[in-house]
Amino acid sequence: MRFLYLFGSMVIVPFLPFLYFQGKRVRARTPRLPEAEGNTGSVTLEGEREFRIIFLGESSIAGVGVQHHNEGFAGAFAKELAAKLKTTVHWEVYAKSGYTIKKVTENIVPMIPDNKADLVVVGLGANDAFTLNNPWSWQKQSENLVADVRSKFKDVPIVFANMPPIKDFPAFPFLMRVFIGNLVDILGKELLKTASKFDGVHYSDTKIRVKDWREKLNLDDGDFFSDGVHPSKLTYELWAKEVSAFVWENRGTVLVF
Repeated sequence: MRFLYLFGSMVIVPFLPFLYFQGKRVRARTPRLPEAEGNTGSVTLEGEREFRIIFLGESSIAGVGVQHHNEGFAGAFAKELAAKLKTTVHWEVYAKSGYTIKKVTENIVPMIPDNKADLVVVGLGANDAFTLNNPWSWQKQSENLVADVRSKFKDVPIVFANMPPIKDFPAFPFLMRVFIGNLVDILGKELLKTASKFDGVHYSDTKIRVKDWREKLNLDDGDFFSDGVHPSKLTYELWAKEVSAFVWENRGTVLVF
């Protein structure tokens, strides 16, 4: 995959001016949506057991595209997991639109209170692809993120959610979908290497396929994106179901409480 990155880097050079202007056009045409409100919440069920999740990441974890986190990935994931565990789930979101993995590690992780956590779910990759982060830096930065999270929450299981489906973004022209989408695939392979180096670190590497959702539900692309880039409420729900199913399938090493 790193060879593919080097090859792609050479191929992309003549197209850089086009990508630059296309990027500026997409940025100008895409409405700036706010992050979701309500960074903490609970799904309360009967019983004494409780499970605590910290969500960490960029705009998709920050809930851009919905008004409240109850409608975003965190709220939907918590509902799914609470139903599977049959226990109360408390959740907190620490995310910022536009942040790369390096910025999350340096600016967000230190701000998280040293409270108890049973699971950390991380959603990153889009901004690192947009800024053309290379796989060597990304892989090292993902290791740094794991180490810093573990310094706060010893041995806490960490799950990296699926990489964003940039190849399906309606707001992106073909050239951007191809080059940046391929880079996302390469960064995803690097996350597998990071996960393999740590006990209790997992990466849900199944590609999100909006086409499959569209055909199954008989809907249009616009139903899955709030602005052509960020997820809609429906997409957050579908994505949360997939990641919670991954967690449940690996519950022997992920759900330790």
